Amino acid sequence: MCLLGFSSGLPFLLVSVTLALWLKESGVVLKDITMIASAGMTYAFKFVWAPLLDHWRLPLFSRLGQRRGWLLFAQMGVIAGLLLMALLTPHQLDLFVPATLLVAFMGATQDIAVDAYRIEIAPPSAQGALVATYSLGYRLGLLVAGALALILADHIAWSWVYMLMAAAMLLPVVTTLTMPEPDVYRAAPANWRAAMRESVIDPFADFFRRYGWAIAGLTLLFILLFKLPEQSIGTIFNPFMRDMGFSKTEIGAVTKIYGVWIGIVGAFVGGAAVARWGAWRTLGVAIVLESCSNLFYLLLLHHHGSLPMLTVAISGQNFGEGLLGPPTVAFLSLLVNRQHTATQYALLSSLVNLPGKALGFFAGGIVTVLGYGGYFAITVISILPAMFLFACLWRRFRYDEPVPA
Repeated sequence: MCLLGFSSGLPFLLVSVTLALWLKESGVVLKDITMIASAGMTYAFKFVWAPLLDHWRLPLFSRLGQRRGWLLFAQMGVIAGLLLMALLTPHQLDLFVPATLLVAFMGATQDIAVDAYRIEIAPPSAQGALVATYSLGYRLGLLVAGALALILADHIAWSWVYMLMAAAMLLPVVTTLTMPEPDVYRAAPANWRAAMRESVIDPFADFFRRYGWAIAGLTLLFILLFKLPEQSIGTIFNPFMRDMGFSKTEIGAVTKIYGVWIGIVGAFVGGAAVARWGAWRTLGVAIVLESCSNLFYLLLLHHHGSLPMLTVAISGQNFGEGLLGPPTVAFLSLLVNRQHTATQYALLSSLVNLPGKALGFFAGGIVTVLGYGGYFAITVISILPAMFLFACLWRRFRYDEPVPA
């Protein structure tokens, strides 16, 4: 799970935060940067093709099994997309953007397969430990795609950086080839109509059937809103750091090396809290702490180029983000029916990311009008509706009881 976490974390920054800095240095205007670097929004729509991973085996990869076959296919796609980005560069923007979308699409497909694999190899009681281990690997992937990539970019061309990132994906490929396939039986549908019902209709109907329309609706609305502050920072982060007077090496060292380790500490604290108090109670505390951590960035508006203030801001934000990860994954895993693992988890995790990604898409325009301070204030205030819904759902989820299929 640690190595699969690394595989998931690596491509994510390369089509969002790290990409935004490459685009900025290539002369792309801020409004276009936040739109192009929002390729990560692809992750928010992965539920659209997730049924394929539950019900269809890839012809050339079927010998590996349902989960491993799709996982290897996605990893090879990420490698191909990163190499295309390196060869094309932002100077050929019309071709560069589709290559970026390829990396994002394959990275999202990889996430679908990894999440389904994690849920299927262990019972719910073990998910907290798996999530914490996965989070460690994910953070290490962010470390490579963030810190190492930025530091290297101060010394070599961005194209070579992305080629090295493609090479780093070979480690997850070896992992996929050597790990076992989950022992899950999937009955083949009798005909085309039955296949469409089982793969497209049943996963969505099942969720409302198990929880009822009222609870299911409130739960989905809560899932849509509670990670808004975290997800809305990504595309604006590196342009903001550069405008605050920090070099790429400083950004890499403080935000991507030191910050990642603080995030790892937060993830293990979050995992321990889930084991001790359950996913739901931990989730409520983590939501508040993570959203309020965005206020630390306001310090930098009055202390341009100050490394101590940058360290304070990154400490708060990364610890809060790491803390929020395990209870989020554990809670979403609790809601999933194992008959539709990939589809339901992909839908729920997509809903988590979609609104924040949408806000990040327009971040450049909002900053142009309100400034960075106004934008960060909006991201913090946006948590209020989610906390109201948390209070409404408290009685249903406070004991973390899954609903049987």
